[in-house]
Amino acid sequence: MGATNIKQENFEAINKNASIAVEALDVDYTYGSGSAQRQVLTGNNFTLNASEIVVMTGPSGSGKTTLLTLIGALRAIQGGSIQVLGQSLSGLSSKQRQQLRKNIGFIFQDHNLFESMTARQTLALAMQLFRDRYTTDDKINRPLEMLETLGLGERIESQPGNLSTGQKQRVAIGRALINNPKLILADEPTAALDKGSGQKVMELLRLRAEKDQASILIVTHDQRILEFADRIIEMMDGRIINATC
Repeated sequence: MGATNIKQENFEAINKNASIAVEALDVDYTYGSGSAQRQVLTGNNFTLNASEIVVMTGPSGSGKTTLLTLIGALRAIQGGSIQVLGQSLSGLSSKQRQQLRKNIGFIFQDHNLFESMTARQTLALAMQLFRDRYTTDDKINRPLEMLETLGLGERIESQPGNLSTGQKQRVAIGRALINNPKLILADEPTAALDKGSGQKVMELLRLRAEKDQASILIVTHDQRILEFADRIIEMMDGRIINATC
């Protein structure tokens, strides 16, 4: 499939009946060039189904985050092919990748929050990607409801500088989920959370998978969340070496 213009109105139709959210075939990736060249992914094949939670584990430097960012259209494809939400990533322009990313909920390990924005404003800003989807009441109430669900009801008007690491992570999770994306990509989403908060987050993700048919790929070292996975995949030295049901 060649690169095409991605129209937002097509995504609901594409995803409504889609059984596969992500399909990666023979994916390679190399950093650097010349004597500094380092191959971090080699011949990876991976499928993420609708409504499925897949947890990817493996030692640091094994290529997990690189594969996650390729699937999320945060990097250009080098070798192999990846289809995401019915769209081939090969040959996409920067603008086309940006359009696709609107339909993906990202949870970053380092939060990436704007220091000048409160928790409520952060979620409200994310909703601006789909401003025509929401009523005036939605724009006011959805951020508040999401933050309360994440245990941040008393931190709604707090900026990142006044939040703990775990609280900032929960704001980032709320931002990723606020638009009900069909694909959620999470890099260590529970690493900064205590057991109770981590369980709440995973229960919320499970609800999204079951209720909204969201597909969820989680990169983690957190052994506490493995019980929530439909499948567990292990990476080693740039290759997927093991997958369990």
